Amino acid sequence: MLAAAFALAPSIETFAQSETCVILLHGLGRTPLSMLPLKFALDLAGYRTVNQGYPSLVQPVEELAGTHVAEALAKCASAPDAPVHFVAHSLGGILVRQYLQDHEVPDGSRMVMLGPPNHGSELVDEFADDPWFTVMGPAALQLGTGNSGLPANLEPVNLEIGIIAGTRTSFDALLLQSAPLPEPNDGKVSLDSAGLPEMQDFLAVDETHTFILTDGDVMEQVVAFLADGRFLPAENEGEDERGGESEDHGEGGGGGEGHGGGESEDHGQGEDDA
Repeated sequence: MLAAAFALAPSIETFAQSETCVILLHGLGRTPLSMLPLKFALDLAGYRTVNQGYPSLVQPVEELAGTHVAEALAKCASAPDAPVHFVAHSLGGILVRQYLQDHEVPDGSRMVMLGPPNHGSELVDEFADDPWFTVMGPAALQLGTGNSGLPANLEPVNLEIGIIAGTRTSFDALLLQSAPLPEPNDGKVSLDSAGLPEMQDFLAVDETHTFILTDGDVMEQVVAFLADGRFLPAENEGEDERGGESEDHGEGGGGGEGHGGGESEDHGQGEDDA
């Protein structure tokens, strides 16, 4: 896993040691170890990083966000007007959005969300009532796609947001899907569920929900967005796609394959590792 980050060293633009802090937040059932490749890529790019852990299986989203996003910001110890960036996998991005319902970060702050259930996950709808699903914890139960789900009730936040979503379903996810997710999906979150109306850019990649974190191209795109507020143009439109005008990812229905948007128009009315 770590080899991917070091292999990127020649391709990642390296800045003089940055005053900008980047907070990394893992997904449901994960630990900060899952974010190490991205941390090393950001370290190579010159950022200060805080790889924040949190007990994702124990507390609801509101408590996780109020405690652990605040703790990570304190660890950054940035100047009051200095931008703070976030790189968040799955549930981690929902924590940031929840925290920013009642808090502000300085202008110029950015977030890259990786495989985010911004409109929930249909897997939660399918399995929430099954006894085994209780092991996923209270936060997972909040990630349904309906109007009562937490994601549907979050307001836009004062961040420049770039979203990278996967389109490859993993084998373990196929075993779970007695009620398949809408296509395309990353095995946990559908492409249409990932988008947001306020996002600056959107990128679909041929990766699963888990391995999107160790993909070298994804790491490069994360660094690019934090630097410029845009993803790099896709070299191969057949594999990774992004566009100048957003279509309909994140509206909770339909949609083509992996087109994105700058200053998105129609992404996301609606509802990780969920």
